[in-house]
Amino acid sequence: MSSRSARHRITNLRSGRVVARDARRADSLAARTRGLLGETMLAEGTGLWLDPCSSIHMFFMRFAIDVVFLDREQRVTRAVAALAPWRVAFGGRGARSAVELPVGSIAASDTRVGDLLSFDPAP
Repeated sequence: MSSRSARHRITNLRSGRVVARDARRADSLAARTRGLLGETMLAEGTGLWLDPCSSIHMFFMRFAIDVVFLDREQRVTRAVAALAPWRVAFGGRGARSAVELPVGSIAASDTRVGDLLSFDPAP
């Protein structure tokens, strides 16, 4: 299976909580460029893992999202809750990828800067 179509269950190893039970990985330029554009929402428990990606923009988006930026070891470098349309977010020093999530996912999984996330194949 191509990594572009791979789906992952993301778990916060510190809190033991699931961040996303079904996150799609976007690792091609086309998939990262499209991102969530054209979508009307992200369903609860889903997400989009942009890799590589150290910043995102919300231009032309229709809804707010939570976003978690990660370094090479999948450690959280920045967590942004409820990022509104027409905004930009940067992952900070060492950011290598970003996970876009439904609003409330960061709080529900108790995800914080410094947490290590685990990416496993989605069931």
